[in-house]
Amino acid sequence: MVPYGWDQAWADEFVPYDAQGLVAGRVIRVDRGQCDVITADGVVRADTAFVTPHDPLRVVCTGDWVAVEPAGNPRYVRTYLPRRTAFVRSTSSKRSEGQILAANVDHAVVAVSLAAELDLGRVERFLALAWESGAQPVVVLTKADLVPDAVTLAHLVQDVETSAPGVPVLPVSAELGEGLDVLAAVISGGTSVLLGQSGAGKSTLANALLGEDVMEVQATRDVDGKGRHTTTTRNLLALPGGGVLIDTPGLRGVGLFDAGTGVGQVFSEIEELATECRFHDCAHVAEPGCAVLAAVDSGDLPERRLDSYRKLLRENQRIVAKTDARARAEIRREWKRKGAEGRAAMEVKRGRWM
Repeated sequence: MVPYGWDQAWADEFVPYDAQGLVAGRVIRVDRGQCDVITADGVVRADTAFVTPHDPLRVVCTGDWVAVEPAGNPRYVRTYLPRRTAFVRSTSSKRSEGQILAANVDHAVVAVSLAAELDLGRVERFLALAWESGAQPVVVLTKADLVPDAVTLAHLVQDVETSAPGVPVLPVSAELGEGLDVLAAVISGGTSVLLGQSGAGKSTLANALLGEDVMEVQATRDVDGKGRHTTTTRNLLALPGGGVLIDTPGLRGVGLFDAGTGVGQVFSEIEELATECRFHDCAHVAEPGCAVLAAVDSGDLPERRLDSYRKLLRENQRIVAKTDARARAEIRREWKRKGAEGRAAMEVKRGRWM
């Protein structure tokens, strides 16, 4: 299992489950309450019924290391090992729930297509989630062969670099094989998750990195440069140069989920400027002595960056408030339930006494 990321630290975590006769493995695919698990003896199919709590963040996920029963029909996953990292977004329903997309990821590869106009705000959104997960983000500008002019391509890379401080930005053409060696070197030896909108070229990129057509690919539409949605599940695949890759379906909605630290990382220059504001609780709107607004006025900070920062902060604050409210409501319901049980028990006792 070493090619899939097994190391001594995971082995140490698994010791108590090994003593129970359970089998270690990594989840390579989850589908309708069951999952495929790669073990030392090959791939086994297992049921996740024992690890399906009400909290959607605690379900078995692609990338998890799990303890599986040694035999049985069906075989069951008994538990998963504590996650080192987890990529989480808010659900598309915009309720106060998170959805886990991948676990134990070292690199979050954000695929951005150059077949359409760059949406830097969306890039920043993906990066906030990536930083929050604990993984190292990498931005890959796919379909770079559609921008044949080197100067124009360099400007596009620079635009993304401005929006992605501390993040490698790599132009890649899977069609021509350009830039793949650099990307493969960056993500070798660990676990990477491939993220992006539908049509960003993720499946084509995954095939190029794998060296074979594992993922189905559909043609790009000429009218808007977008491909069709091809990947429907999250699959973990071993890379020939070392490391593993989790390919994900195209994400139409990328909602933040308690990603305050990630937002701060994406907009690190704004957070640094904020330390120089006159007021420690400066909202960077109209306050006197605001170092952030001064940077906008001087041209050192693009106004678009500040607008994006405010937008993501507001969104994150809303989801955190909803999550806290839901947690308080669940606690109140639990109190009421226990109170009702206590009253019922007292009624029974009174009936006996009488």
